[in-house]
Parts: sequence; C-alpha cells; structure tokens
Amino acid sequence: MNQKKIFDKTSFDWPIILIYIFMVLFGWINIYSASYNETTGSIFDLSKNYGKQFLFICISGFIAIFWLFLDNKMFSLFSYLVYGVLILLVISVFVIGKEVAGNKNWISLGSFNLQPAEFAKYGVSLALAKFLGTPEARLKDRNTLFIALGIFLLPMFLILLQKDTGSALVFLSFTLVLYREGLSGIWFVIAICSIIIFILTLYFGALMVSSIFAGIVLLVYIFSSRRKYLTWIMVLITAGVVGFSSSINFLMENVLAEHQRNRILVTFGLLEDLKNQGYNVHQSKIAIGSGGLFGKGYLEGTQTKLRYVPEQHTDFIFCTIGEEWGWVGSALMMLLFVTLIGRVYYLAELQKNRYNRIYAYCVGSVLFFHFTINIGMTIGLVPVIGIPLPFFSYGGSSLIGFTILLFTMIRLDSTRTNEMSTLKDMY
Repeated sequence: MNQKKIFDKTSFDWPIILIYIFMVLFGWINIYSASYNETTGSIFDLSKNYGKQFLFICISGFIAIFWLFLDNKMFSLFSYLVYGVLILLVISVFVIGKEVAGNKNWISLGSFNLQPAEFAKYGVSLALAKFLGTPEARLKDRNTLFIALGIFLLPMFLILLQKDTGSALVFLSFTLVLYREGLSGIWFVIAICSIIIFILTLYFGALMVSSIFAGIVLLVYIFSSRRKYLTWIMVLITAGVVGFSSSINFLMENVLAEHQRNRILVTFGLLEDLKNQGYNVHQSKIAIGSGGLFGKGYLEGTQTKLRYVPEQHTDFIFCTIGEEWGWVGSALMMLLFVTLIGRVYYLAELQKNRYNRIYAYCVGSVLFFHFTINIGMTIGLVPVIGIPLPFFSYGGSSLIGFTILLFTMIRLDSTRTNEMSTLKDMY
C-alpha cells in the first residue's frame, strides 16, 4: 500500500465550495445594488460598503484556501482552546467594546469593526463536537447534558448582556445538535407548546388561556382511568402552563425593551406601527412584492434606490433580491440555501468520526437558523431580531465567521474521503 499516495490525496466537497462561491459573489453584487444610484462609482471602491465587502471576500477566500490545507487533527486538538479564547473575546467587549446602532458588541480594530459574537458560534461548534465526540459522552446522563448546555448557553448569556438579542438567540440552534445526539424529543414538544401558549396568551390573555387549559385537563382526567401517577402529571403540567402563561405579561412589560416588545406585537398583528417598529417590515414586503415574477432588473429596484428599507445591505438584503430578481430569483436563492444545508446534513451522516459528524451538524444548524429567521423577518413571519443572511449580508465579521465555520467542515469531511480511499487501496 502506497502510504504517500494516501496522504497526498485530498478530496474536497466541490458542490459546497461552488455554492459558497456563487452565494458570496451574488451577495456582493446585491450589496452594490442596495447602495447604487446615478452617482455611484466602481464596485471596487474601498471607501464604500460594496468595496469593503470585496475586501472581506478576498480575505475570506484566502482563509478558505488556508483552512483547507490545515492538519485536520488541529481542530480537535485545539477545540477547547479556541472556545476559551473566543469566550474571552466576547467578555472583552464589556471593557473595550464599541457601541454600534445602540449595541455595545463590537471591537474597533482601526477602520474595521470586529463582532466577537459571529466567531463565538465557531468556538461553540468546536467545543460541542469535542465534548460530545468522546465515547463516554451520553446526553441521557444529567451531568453530560448540563455541560453540553453550558457550552452554548454561556456565550448566549454574555451576548444577551450586550443587548444583542438576535446574535444570542442563534445559539439556540445548537439544541438541534443535541437532539441528533440523543436528547429526548419531549423537550422539542415542550418548546413548541411553549411557543403556542405564548402566542395564545398575547391574543387572549393569561387568565383565558390558563382557564381553557385547566378545563381541558380536567375533562381528560374525568374521562381517564384516574390513576394516581396520571393525576400528579396533570397537576404539574397545569401548574407549568398557568405559571408560564402568567409570566408572559411580566416578560413583555419588565424584561423586554420597548422596541423588542413592539416588534413582537407588530409581527402578530396586535400593534400597527408603520412609522416605527413596523416600518422596516412593511417596506420590506412592499419591495419584495413589487418584484413580481421576474423582478424589475438588476440595479432597477425603485424601492432600493429610494432607500425605503433601512439596513437593506445587511439584515434586509433579501429585499433587494426580491425586488430586482423577482420570485424566480428569490426561489433560486432559497433553493441554494436548502441545497447547501441539506448537503451539510447529508455529509454529516456519512462521517465515520463522531467529532466530525457533530461539528457538521453544528454548521448545518447555525446556517438553518440564520436562513429561516432572516427570511422570516423580512417577510413578517417572525419578529425583527437583526441577524444577517449568511454569505449575502454586508459585514466582514459575518462573512469571515461563516467562511471559517463552513470550510472547517469541508476540511474535516475530506478525511472521510481519504479513509475510503485507504480502504480501496488495501483491497
């Protein structure tokens, strides 16, 4: 068996790489379009957002190539170290952070602003894969579950303290990874029921929801076998629902900021605020809807040119795509995301190494959360929480962070191909 041939052979997943390249370039030209007017200069103008994005693309491209040729063992070896460094970087924001758009979650590095929250997702992915990738790690064990939760809840809590709710909520996507690794599905049932109760309480009030649920439980109890253990289960469930529903008013009035509360109410049609919190989404839907089937054409978006949608080059970049490329362009873009995420999950299941599989699931879950929430908020299905669309939205921290996240997975996956090649050469 030719050992040199085996170790020199490197096979990367080119479908994912090609999708990445297309997304980044398509995102770049749409960032240019979002800033375009008759006086706009070259797309390579480094003094403008689109010019800076070109620079970020070049940096990301260099990092991607560099990452592909790192020793794949380094990722597992330094997982906890990278996690610790990035947690310290998040903590440093409290000391040397710069406030941007009301949130103190940036570190100023000359003309470049670094957002540690974007890189913390990478650290969590490495650490979670390292911890759950050990043979003795089983989520049925309470200590294992608490440590796994702590790995991503710690940065989530720190980022919440920085008032960056959107970036903090992204860390909830790691619960999907825990589910794949053995977390009981009952927790997802509880999560879905909690969302339903939350929405119903907003519409009908805590007293009405609690009364209806208590009545349903009482009827179930009357027509059931009335076993003792079933009685206690129903009592505990009822107490939990009543307590949760009753706490929602306190949450809305005393925990959430006014703009966060209003965004939730606007999303569910309980508040009409087209001049303030509802303005972005209202204009976003107008821009997307005006694109029709095939769009108005590149650089021809009137809503885009007149700057009706704030932050259209960042969180609301989908508006530019919808207006100028229409339903067809938007559908193709979403198909690319579905293909990318599906491919990541598919490769995750092919991994022979548990560390690689868990890391790939982390990547897929983060991309899935960003994609669904960003698109959802631009069309008014979820409250506006301010998270970027991966590879499309303007921002160096976002693009570089997602590039490192994705290309680490590609590099780890290449070892699976090498293992298969080894087996072929042996026979």
